[in-house]
Amino acid sequence: MTLLADLLSTVFERRIRSDAAARLGDRELPDLARDLIGTTGEMSGLALARAMLDRYAALGDDDRLAFFHFLAGEMGVNPEATRAALEALNAGQTKASYRAFMEASEPPRQELIRRLNQVPGATGALVEMRADLLRLGRGDEALMALDLDFRHLFASWFNRGFLVLRPISWETSAQVLEKIIAYEAVHAIHSWADLRRRLEPSDRRCFAFFHPAMPSEPLIFVEVALTQGIPGSVQGLLAEGRPALPEAEADTAVFYSISNCQAGLAGISFGNSLIKQVAADLSSEVPGLSTFVTLSPIPGLAAWMEETGQEAEDETSLRQFAAYYLTRIKGRGPAPRDPVARFHLGNGAQVHMIHAGADTSDKGRAQSHGVMVNYLYDLSRVTQNHERFAASGEISSSPEVRSLASAAEKTLIQE
Repeated sequence: MTLLADLLSTVFERRIRSDAAARLGDRELPDLARDLIGTTGEMSGLALARAMLDRYAALGDDDRLAFFHFLAGEMGVNPEATRAALEALNAGQTKASYRAFMEASEPPRQELIRRLNQVPGATGALVEMRADLLRLGRGDEALMALDLDFRHLFASWFNRGFLVLRPISWETSAQVLEKIIAYEAVHAIHSWADLRRRLEPSDRRCFAFFHPAMPSEPLIFVEVALTQGIPGSVQGLLAEGRPALPEAEADTAVFYSISNCQAGLAGISFGNSLIKQVAADLSSEVPGLSTFVTLSPIPGLAAWMEETGQEAEDETSLRQFAAYYLTRIKGRGPAPRDPVARFHLGNGAQVHMIHAGADTSDKGRAQSHGVMVNYLYDLSRVTQNHERFAASGEISSSPEVRSLASAAEKTLIQE
């Protein structure tokens, strides 16, 4: 039945493409968009949506940018209509006045994006379209307003209820494994043998979120090492020829790499749900696990030290500067400047331990002088930590980290 359904879907899709190409000729994207918004027929709507996606895919960057400007302009909110609807709503909130306000305040381009999403494969195409928008529209306020509509819709389409958590193993399809290699953003996977070392041993795990509309495209994935104790070196975790730890002897799960895969889903948060779901699943699968930590990079440390003229005399002073940077240095607003810290602290983790000489790769030395940090996910306290961080920016940190930060503060004051 599944094979027959797939066959019929393919035939149906080809028919839609053929009919659309024959009837629509070489009409421009804005004309197709206006027609798609105005159509009431299901088949004609599918044909228009398919044609629009095909035409968009064939465009170069200049024409894609022009299309985005069309959406930002003609298909934006009508201020006069919205103002009139708001005045009617203020006069008395009824079902009719509220509906009129909702319709007036929603830009037509949101409905256009929904209608484009009707055809098979459209969700992935729209994610790629948003990636183009973010790449081409950076710095253009009107296009960033348009992006808010994509983001609003994607936040609903990709919420946790729709996501599927799947383990990634050496037996996973080559199509998906190739994407894991390509999307790894923290510690590069240099070969199939390198990937195998991260997936096949009994003390290694990998999990990814997928969406039913994009079944072969991981959205985000996390690589996990099962260890005894909390590690302080990523090279040790990834060493070639290391002996695998028997699962029964593991007491710690280490999230050592988390990679977002889709540029078009930037700002749509999956990591919080991913880490907590994986921690819960591993707790059931490996009963001996009692500690859940990351081994995370500190990507902004070296740049901050250079900006402020800080020079570390030894590994202890490096750790002190790292603790100070993570817990005291803010970005815009009350949140930490470091993006990885913002992510994990926002999830309710604690800044737990800091290690010098933890990442001796060229990338590790360039971004943090080789320093890495463990963020502790204490499942009994993550909610409390998250709420305090969200409410006041309070950072949960261990006594050791607080002591290191205080020592750095004394050094900075003396200077």
